[in-house]
Amino acid sequence: MQKLIIDLEYCYGIKKLQTEFDFSQDRTIAIYAANGAMKSSLAETFKDVAQGTFPKDRIFPARKTKSKITDENGIDLPPDQVVVIRPYDEGLGHSEKTSTLLVNSALRKEYETLLDEIDKSKETFLKSMKVQSGSKKNIEKVMSGSFTSSEDEFFIALIRIKEELLSQTDAPFATLSYDRIFDEKVLAFLSTKDFKTAIQEYITKYNELLSASMYFKKGIFNYYNAATIAKSLADNGFFDAKHTVSLNASTKTEITTQSELEELIAKEKDGISKNEALKKKFAEIEKQLNKNVNLREFHGYLQENEGLLPKLANIEKFREEIWKSYFKVQIDLYKDLVDKYQAAEERKRQIEAVAAKERTQWESVIQIFNDRFYVPFKLTAKNRTAVILGQEPLLILGFTFEEGDDKATIEKKDLINVLSTGEKKALYVLSIIFEVEARKKLKQETVFVVDDVADSFDYKNKYAIVEYLRDISEQPHFRQIILTHNFDFFRTINSRFVKYKNCLMAFKSSKGLTLDKAAGIKNIFVNDWKPNFFEDPKKKIASIPFIRNIIEYTKGDTDPEFLKLTSLLHCKTDSPVIKQSDLDDIFNSVFGGTNHSDEGDKIMMKVIHYTALECLNAVEGVNFENKIVLSIAIRTAAESFMIKKINDTGFVSSIDANQTIRLFVKYKELHSSELDKINTLQRVMLMTPESIHLNSFMYEPILDMSDEHLKKLYQDVLALS
Repeated sequence: MQKLIIDLEYCYGIKKLQTEFDFSQDRTIAIYAANGAMKSSLAETFKDVAQGTFPKDRIFPARKTKSKITDENGIDLPPDQVVVIRPYDEGLGHSEKTSTLLVNSALRKEYETLLDEIDKSKETFLKSMKVQSGSKKNIEKVMSGSFTSSEDEFFIALIRIKEELLSQTDAPFATLSYDRIFDEKVLAFLSTKDFKTAIQEYITKYNELLSASMYFKKGIFNYYNAATIAKSLADNGFFDAKHTVSLNASTKTEITTQSELEELIAKEKDGISKNEALKKKFAEIEKQLNKNVNLREFHGYLQENEGLLPKLANIEKFREEIWKSYFKVQIDLYKDLVDKYQAAEERKRQIEAVAAKERTQWESVIQIFNDRFYVPFKLTAKNRTAVILGQEPLLILGFTFEEGDDKATIEKKDLINVLSTGEKKALYVLSIIFEVEARKKLKQETVFVVDDVADSFDYKNKYAIVEYLRDISEQPHFRQIILTHNFDFFRTINSRFVKYKNCLMAFKSSKGLTLDKAAGIKNIFVNDWKPNFFEDPKKKIASIPFIRNIIEYTKGDTDPEFLKLTSLLHCKTDSPVIKQSDLDDIFNSVFGGTNHSDEGDKIMMKVIHYTALECLNAVEGVNFENKIVLSIAIRTAAESFMIKKINDTGFVSSIDANQTIRLFVKYKELHSSELDKINTLQRVMLMTPESIHLNSFMYEPILDMSDEHLKKLYQDVLALS
């Protein structure tokens, strides 16, 4: 990719943006944007590209959005070639793509083959159990929890019951509906004291009757078993083959048909279930059930399956019996899964032992972080073997907190609570390194959109991330668009690796967004305004605050030249008589030389306001000097207006500091009803001070001030009079 062509309309606050990023010679573009200008909106738009979704206007969703981002051949930027790095996301971790940061593909391939066969067998078994049980629950977790103390020990649960299941001869509960019994409301009812008392009384009477039965035996052969056997014999052609069943009791009974056996079972069952004492006990259970409308369905199910009642006294044991019945019906699928799992375990252990000795690229990534970033902890890879083998998709980090000679292992959630914001952000960068290194290994063409990732870092870690961004810029498969509202960071990346011609500034106007070549990254006063002081009135006026600062630093704030320059930034008694030549003399006094501007007799206050009127017609852009000229003109015009309206020479002459604000307070006191004018003057207080009191090292406030706002304010101040 040599170029990125962007055409946007109504994308997350970007009214319109048409631009082209040229990566043909350099792979990184840096954009400075004031807060609210476009930075996050552009990042959000690229994030939509990465996710394969379409941008929108959050505030006015009905607006027709346009989002076209293509290369120099008109081909849309593919989603998998975009990574948006946000300022900070505490919950963000590395993606599964970063699992490619592994070595020894032969080991992993063999390991994955073992797991794949087990997974296929497991899937078949779970599907059969889903049908058999009729359950809508997560049956893998349910099965695990039925035979172990955890819901996440599925294979341990299956293996635990292997021997007893293989020796089991029947499946008496294979047709039961699992969810009918193991419903949350039903289980809650079964655990109540009243039900436990009633069921115990029922079971006691039931066992008495069972002991007295001619054919049934407690704990060995009840009518539920008998009914199952009758059906099984018939289904398998036992009676059709003219076999008979002989029942031993006080007298020997020979059964020749299924219907005879079922009739005998039913008669014996009725003798128990229709027993008046037992029916009374069952009625007491029904009474408990009828207290709760949510249990009516269960009540109906029990009426149809009264033989289950004794099992409800030990619900956990009954749960196991039910699942073993389900398993027994599908015993071949069960054996296939368990046998494959057990056969694979030994080879897995052998592979894991070899894998534990492998060095992975994860460790290189962690080493990058440990070596470059200044945080009170060191990182280790806790589950490196499992990730190497694909057993777990994501790395689990270990943290060793260090304080002097003391060291302590700590969990991430606890670590987060003791880290500063900057240290948390440094940890977040680890996720970025993982993503970058994964793509580097794949040599994947990628556009990284970096949204103020170093914001709020301490300086040591800020420079660490700057150096890592420089590393990214040196990769032939990578392109970078670095977005920031931090002018100091903007200047830093320009000085380290982003060329001046690739540094842009964003400006938002009523028509949309524009990106201009950056200006003033390096000392604008020394490199531009000072050399052009005598030729360009805007740069001459814009230099006034800088020269005043230099005099304050070198001679103090009582120096006559300092006071004279102050009179060009405020309305003082001598402001109307200071000439252009006076300003030239001060410049020469500070920097040496004898140069003077043409028309030295011109009054500087008139020059300032005449030049400010010219600034009203300037196109939107960086316009450092325009903004300072407008700010000075706004404030002096506002002060002139307030001085006239206050009309108190003694009060004005007594002001020796904070002149604008003191005039404003007095004006509000005298003219409290002039709300519109007070509002305009309030805007002067808010917008102009930081734009005037600048120094040559930091002038971010003037950058973040919109041309349009200053132009409008100047016109409003002129209209006051």
